[in-house]
Amino acid sequence: MRRRKNNINGGGQHLQQNLNRRVRGIQVSRTSSLQAAGNRDTESLNKPVVWQIVGYKNSGKTSLVCALIPLLSQEGKRVAVIKHDGHDYDMDHRDTDTWKHRQAGAMAVAITSTARTSVIEEQGSSLQELIAGFSGYDYVLVEGFKQEAYPKIVLIRQHDDLELLQQTRNIAAIAAWEQMIPCVCAAAQRQRERIFEINDISGIADFLYNQRSDF
Repeated sequence: MRRRKNNINGGGQHLQQNLNRRVRGIQVSRTSSLQAAGNRDTESLNKPVVWQIVGYKNSGKTSLVCALIPLLSQEGKRVAVIKHDGHDYDMDHRDTDTWKHRQAGAMAVAITSTARTSVIEEQGSSLQELIAGFSGYDYVLVEGFKQEAYPKIVLIRQHDDLELLQQTRNIAAIAAWEQMIPCVCAAAQRQRERIFEINDISGIADFLYNQRSDF
């Protein structure tokens, strides 16, 4: 199985094989093992596989999620995304029929076509409820929900972000901006998380793929 390498900062590069580099004694992986692991991807594996992408504002969560989606979607895999918003939001638009329904007092509206379905409810939902609604998908990438217990990739962009390594449970990997790699490596010497440079999208995607049977 071949995967292309995406870069958060834009531009495509050829996927590098078996390129490892070490930063202050900590191995930062840039490997692609999806081809070797392809035979492990069977219907017997539990799905969906849930991964949380967590980090502070402007740490690159959405960019990472968007870069991972096309890689995880290869071979016909279906990816769903759940995002937590700490503020009020509205995905509907003024003067649409569904907007008018809601303005009239509907507590929930649904609209569907042959290609798309949307549901808007005037209430919050737990992460577990949302994941249950995506039970037919192969992967669910969750942006946010720091306090939930699913395996996480923590994004580290600046020094203030390092506190997340102490505050967040079930960290499986760390994706750090290049200037923060030495600090993250120093912290990781006391832990066991995998460390990735933020633009090693192929390496991160491989890691998620190879962890399918563990979660």
